Amino acid sequence: MSVTPGDHPDRTVGESVSDLPVIAASDLDRTLIYSGKAARLGLEPDADPTELLRNLSCVEIYESKPLSHVTQAAHRSIESLARLGVLVPATTRTRAQYKRITLPGPPAHFAVTANGGFILVDGHADKTWSKQVAGVLAASSHPYSEVEGYMESVFKPEWTRKLRGAEGLFCYAVVHRSDVPDGFVDEVTGWAEARGWRASLQGRKFYLVPDELRKGSAVAEVARRVGAETILAAGDSLLDAEMLESATHAIRPSHGELHDVGWSTPGLVITESAGAAGGEEIAAWLLATATEHLVA
Repeated sequence: MSVTPGDHPDRTVGESVSDLPVIAASDLDRTLIYSGKAARLGLEPDADPTELLRNLSCVEIYESKPLSHVTQAAHRSIESLARLGVLVPATTRTRAQYKRITLPGPPAHFAVTANGGFILVDGHADKTWSKQVAGVLAASSHPYSEVEGYMESVFKPEWTRKLRGAEGLFCYAVVHRSDVPDGFVDEVTGWAEARGWRASLQGRKFYLVPDELRKGSAVAEVARRVGAETILAAGDSLLDAEMLESATHAIRPSHGELHDVGWSTPGLVITESAGAAGGEEIAAWLLATATEHLVA
């Protein structure tokens, strides 16, 4: 398993760099942005996806091919959020993976990557936050190297496409989901929990992440720095649950890991649609709710 080192210089930034009453923190994959396949979630098996696909706008190209998309309406909403300066992308992606995405509008001043491992300020990792995260993880969970070795021993090549490490913070496997043995997810989950880590299966990706590596903690730090008393949050996976619970207002799509287990929290909004149409609802909700707080 290879770890991709960060190739962007760290820097320390000041405390409060702006004054915003609200921020809108959103997961990206399968929440705001969608692969061609994920965009179709919620469509009937025999439905014609032509109209939906024609309505998509590409926001990520990888290996010269379009990879991630948003609907045209979502594109407009995200651009408006970005121009308001309130959008905080909050993703499990590494810094390099995040930088492949070109969201509509001006680049976000703050972004959270590696599931809270990094706070990016104008594209650069904040050194103080990175040091704080390293200390918390060292004190609260078994080391990354132990988990890396475990995954290499139990994820079999017959149903595992690849194993990856994410910036020395967490590990994940890309699996053929239908071929994963019965009981394997529960087995790995139990092993991880005993060592201060947690497991999350999202589509084809099986993540093992330290318990204290949390998007919500990083988002709360961003809110503190800008003086925001209101946090809006959107996400679809168990790795997003803590961020949604701690937000002032939260929304999730009617698909994904949280939807599959019927997850909820007081005041949670759930989209009517799944797939890219659900992402469109999320973008519109974030924009409308943020605007309410900005003009209040």
